[in-house]
Amino acid sequence: MPSLPSRLQTRVVPLIVACALFMENLDSTIIATALPEIARAMHEDPLHLSLAITTYLLSLAVCIPVSGWVADRYGAKRVFRAAIIVFTLGSVCCGLSQSMPQLVAARILQGMGGAMMVPVGRLVVLRVIPKSQLVAAMSWLTVPALLGPILGPPVGGLIVTYASWRWIFFINLPIGMLGFWLVTRYIDDTPPQHGKALDFGGWLVVGSGLALLVMAFEMLGKNLVPNAVLYAMIGGGLLLLALYVPLSKRREQPILDLRLLRIPTFRVSVGGGSLYRAGIGAYTLLMPLMLQLGFGYSPAASGATTFVSALGAMAMKTTAPRIVRRFGFRPLLIGNALVSAVFLVGCAQFGAATPQAMMLGWLLTYGFVRSLQFTCINTLGYADVSEAQMSRATSFSSTAQQLSLSIGVGIGAQLLNSARALRGGETLAASDFHVAFYVIAALTAISALLFRRLSTDAGSAVSGHPERSAAAASSRPS
Repeated sequence: MPSLPSRLQTRVVPLIVACALFMENLDSTIIATALPEIARAMHEDPLHLSLAITTYLLSLAVCIPVSGWVADRYGAKRVFRAAIIVFTLGSVCCGLSQSMPQLVAARILQGMGGAMMVPVGRLVVLRVIPKSQLVAAMSWLTVPALLGPILGPPVGGLIVTYASWRWIFFINLPIGMLGFWLVTRYIDDTPPQHGKALDFGGWLVVGSGLALLVMAFEMLGKNLVPNAVLYAMIGGGLLLLALYVPLSKRREQPILDLRLLRIPTFRVSVGGGSLYRAGIGAYTLLMPLMLQLGFGYSPAASGATTFVSALGAMAMKTTAPRIVRRFGFRPLLIGNALVSAVFLVGCAQFGAATPQAMMLGWLLTYGFVRSLQFTCINTLGYADVSEAQMSRATSFSSTAQQLSLSIGVGIGAQLLNSARALRGGETLAASDFHVAFYVIAALTAISALLFRRLSTDAGSAVSGHPERSAAAASSRPS
């Protein structure tokens, strides 16, 4: 296998991994648009078919925690390639499904591949890229998380309108084949680490707790089951995760290593990042619905409007390293959290009469700010993590990310339901969305309080900020 020059490798490897992550992020949202058509084809109730979304999320939640152990045991490159194969095979099986049970089983297989693909792909990058160039690499890895939820609904709508719904899954076949070839050709092997026993008991407790929480928040606000059942699921999930804390202290190699939270930069990245991501999870639900149900936009017009956020995110990629080097992580994370909250408050001011150009400009700039924040959060989280801890850190961080996004979507749905109920309306109105945007703006602003706990030289090893790097160097014992 030809090896890339180190300078080229720091650019190519993140792009290869980003393409695989984009496939997973796109697929996780694209199906929602196609559910009514799939339901008609299979003669099922669309509400029943939402199980295809829920089981996918459950599969992610259960399998992500074990991804670090699998990558160490069998080698990150080997697991990443296998994950692409499993995800692609699951996609093909989804497209070939003739009944709801077949589709649900295929979605579980897809979720297993996606659960390994995301954290292990990030691990591949972290093991290849020097920390001094991590900001630029992570700026590319944030693109899939931002583009997937934005592109999913319009792409799904176009495919369902002009082709068979099965193609929303079949399009992953050429992408997966190309990804497998690129990984094989351009990413170096990493030796497996034998001898680590799987913390099966810990995995059972954590996986069950996460499954209950993800399922509960996925159904929150949809009136699919009684609220008492949902609250019992949330309580049970939180109880299981709480029980895992003392359990993990008795494990030499816990499935989720809580000792990583002793690293200040990792702890703040997970805590503040989870709050920020919950707000983004709600935003991805609220904005398209507000445009379509509140303002009467068509799905195509809604997709075109929200797509400008992706353009803002792309514009950030070339400027992120310079911005981080100029300001450092702490000021950026605090300032961006507050600015993001302002942008969400601004979204609450949108109305059917808002000029299109003004709306597009607002969302374009917000996409830039949001992408920069994700780049900072993702990079800072690994700034002080050692090579030996890296696999456990990626599985821990990915678990927190998946849970926070699911919680955000659930909060967004519940806010809409509550606002509608308080108004006494039968259907959603634009004012219901305004209330929801105010609440998630407050949630986003609160994340700034956690980022304030960072030291002034936090992440100096990767930020390149001259003053903070010098301060960090002078504070080390000679």
